[in-house]
Amino acid sequence: MTAANMQELITQLSGTDGGLMLPVLVAAAVLTTVAGIAGLLETVGGSLLLVGLFTRPVAFILSGEMAFAYFIGHAGRGFWPVLNQGAPAVIFCFLWLYISAAGGGPWSLDAAWKRR
Repeated sequence: MTAANMQELITQLSGTDGGLMLPVLVAAAVLTTVAGIAGLLETVGGSLLLVGLFTRPVAFILSGEMAFAYFIGHAGRGFWPVLNQGAPAVIFCFLWLYISAAGGGPWSLDAAWKRR
């Protein structure tokens, strides 16, 4: 498939030329922006937490990211997290802080690595 064919396919699928109106991902966040760094942290950190590798430092970093997200995006709209729609950020901040203190648990890769 040539580049011209690919461009025509994307144009038809995205609906800009009267096509099928299917959603097409056109651009991604640049990694040097705040959204790009947050997306990278959440993707890599979430994957590491899912398998339980480097659980404590990753959870601590993600806790700091959620605190940063709350103060940058929500705290300016009021003090109470319930009223400024910042409750999920606060909950995740304290959840990751707890996991950073508690560790990954017996089924994590950290525990398997320690047993070895």
